[in-house]
Amino acid sequence: MNTLKNLRIMTYNLRNNCDVSPNSWAERKKLILELFLRESPDIIGTQECVYEQIQDMDEMLPDYDAIGLGRNGGSKGEYTAIYFKKQRFKVLEYDHFWLSDMPETIASSSWGNDVTRMVTWIRFLDMETNQQYYHLNTHLDHISENARKESANLIIKKIANFNPELLVLVTGDFNTGANTEPYKVLMEQGKLIDAWDTATGRINEGLGTFNNFNDPTGGIDRIDWILYRGDVKPGVIQIVNDQPQGQFPSDHFPVMMDLKIPMNRE
Repeated sequence: MNTLKNLRIMTYNLRNNCDVSPNSWAERKKLILELFLRESPDIIGTQECVYEQIQDMDEMLPDYDAIGLGRNGGSKGEYTAIYFKKQRFKVLEYDHFWLSDMPETIASSSWGNDVTRMVTWIRFLDMETNQQYYHLNTHLDHISENARKESANLIIKKIANFNPELLVLVTGDFNTGANTEPYKVLMEQGKLIDAWDTATGRINEGLGTFNNFNDPTGGIDRIDWILYRGDVKPGVIQIVNDQPQGQFPSDHFPVMMDLKIPMNRE
């Protein structure tokens, strides 16, 4: 019988640093750090951080490394950075692409996007299981349904170029609920699985994930997803609804999932 090792994945839109008190980044970052230290995710797909926040995150999380790029190139614009425990993971390759008709062109935009959108991806070696897998992290457009659908199509095309024998993980803020057209593209055409559907248990099942700094219910939709395809056993999934003294660490609640990864004995 294969030995299984736990892998804890989180997706978290951390909100950029444009807000004033009580939702300023200076006030929120300590709450985010407390959440990370308590939950100890192995990999975190983040959305929206700008370079100043990336610098803070790097300082706050010395046990993690990160891969990311500003969506407008270099340090400019928001990141879809992926954080990972550096003692557990080795980066074998990584890249970025833009959600447009010209995906290799930095800051390109198509399909009615309100702003530039992109994907960061990594192929990891998990040194605790000797398994390799891909992790893609994204943030789809908040205005255009067409842009979200075309972005989903592009993500599926990119995944098709990956080694089909390896586990694929996809995290992100998809800015739409389940069973919409972008969701159907990823599930039906991309053969991805929504971890929400296969989890052995759901914590805070009745919540949405966009709290807008003022809604403890998280709104009506679960717009932040963890998707996967490959040889894993799903565990418990949770919408983490921290609100210490009524303060929200971000305008989104993170979603966190435990997956069981088989050990590779080769």
